[in-house]
Amino acid sequence: MKDASPSTSSLARRGRAALASGLLALMAINPGLSLAADASAPDTLIRQLSQETVEAIKADKAIQAGDLQRIVQLVDEKIMPHVDFDKTTKSAVGRHWNQATPEQRERLKTEFKGLLLRVYAGALSQFKDQTIRQLPLRPGAADGGHVEIKTQIVGKGEPLQLNYSLEKSEAGIWKIWDFNVLGASMVQTYRNPFAQEVGANGIDGLIKMLAEKNKKPLPAKA
Repeated sequence: MKDASPSTSSLARRGRAALASGLLALMAINPGLSLAADASAPDTLIRQLSQETVEAIKADKAIQAGDLQRIVQLVDEKIMPHVDFDKTTKSAVGRHWNQATPEQRERLKTEFKGLLLRVYAGALSQFKDQTIRQLPLRPGAADGGHVEIKTQIVGKGEPLQLNYSLEKSEAGIWKIWDFNVLGASMVQTYRNPFAQEVGANGIDGLIKMLAEKNKKPLPAKA
């Protein structure tokens, strides 16, 4: 397979920045509810996901000790069930999605999820003392089944703008499908590197590239 290091290095730099910020927001929102995550309202979903994640982090000694595999497990349990991987993967692959067979699409979703899990775990391991301010959702904003939840990560310096794109399923469940950090969309961040890989090596080449990245051992916590 062709060496894809230029595109993948750019992918890693930009992807980690966006997803690290997304994870910090999910972790740091001030919790106001104690129920299991409720996906019937998008703003409630974000708040409750945050609470569940924070509580799990505080209660897990392995995570406190820097166990990245346990962090991956936590993200898989708490965050990933609320991400629409059909829409996210299709959007990231872009026009090349139509070239993929049903089997290839399933492989792409599986490997893309694995990639996001690893990036999230790395971001989670770096969490410090940031907090989040969730901006009010204007009345009727979610009526069309699409909504952007706007938040600000608050720490030292200027607040970091972080927005979540969610879509409502036919079953009435809200799912996260994209993050936007300072104007940079997660989906768009991956789209160009993915397109370059497909152009050079086809859909199978993209699947192989993602699979190889996911097989690498998780780095030790710094």
